[in-house]
Amino acid sequence: MPSYSTSLKLELMDKGSNSNSWGTVTNTNLGTTLEQAIVGRADITMSSTTITLSLTDSNAAQDARAIYLNLTGSPGGAAELRVPAVQKPYIVKNGSDQQVTVKVAGLTGVVVPVGKTVLVYNNGTDVVTAVDYIPSLTLGAALPVASGGTGATTSTGSGSVVLAVNPTIDRATFTGNAQTTPVAVSFSATAMTVDCTESNVFTTTFTANVTVAPTISNPQDGQTINWFITQDGTGGRTMTWPTSFKWPLDASTVLSISANAVDLVTATYRSATGFWYATLLKGFA
Repeated sequence: MPSYSTSLKLELMDKGSNSNSWGTVTNTNLGTTLEQAIVGRADITMSSTTITLSLTDSNAAQDARAIYLNLTGSPGGAAELRVPAVQKPYIVKNGSDQQVTVKVAGLTGVVVPVGKTVLVYNNGTDVVTAVDYIPSLTLGAALPVASGGTGATTSTGSGSVVLAVNPTIDRATFTGNAQTTPVAVSFSATAMTVDCTESNVFTTTFTANVTVAPTISNPQDGQTINWFITQDGTGGRTMTWPTSFKWPLDASTVLSISANAVDLVTATYRSATGFWYATLLKGFA
């Protein structure tokens, strides 16, 4: 009665056995069993949500022995491909229309998304990720942000983008978005706030004198804001500026007095000093 190896089911040469068939058994071990384990492909049709591959005591071709598992079919829902609990690597391509978890029955395994190919390792207990660290990697193209990359060169579309806390953005250009869309700041003589997270451009129509300096909140180092201040139909409204605003020597800081006049305040913030370096352009009709 022949015996077989635990992992790959090679037929072992028992002492005194395989008389006159030693060469045939050896050729099958090498040409079928080992070749399938090293370079072999098995096409697996995922016809249900649970497909089980098994290894039996035979050195004939068996799907569970192949290194490359090519999954196809329509399992009808998220599926499981169960493999024997033996030490072995697998390359799994999921060409089915559902995600497939490759696992040992009753354990966790590794999820293979639709259309993806993964390298996994069966450690004799369960299937785990075969590679979780690459010390150096060169890509032929930038990895998309949707795949977890940080090397995207361009981006289009709509919706919200969630970034890490205090991300560093190098030489970003904002066009047609909230950074350049004017934000109307509600007028208050005593409690007016310009929130720098909303935009870099602000507008306000003054309907009375500003007696308490506005609050300029949430600035970023190097951020420049443009604030268009319009006099109402009466005009002559005055402004109490924040003490953090620093002006050029001999510069006028008094708003235009003409009715409906528009002034432009441009200011750049430096966190090292805590000051806004401001200029006032007056009298746009």
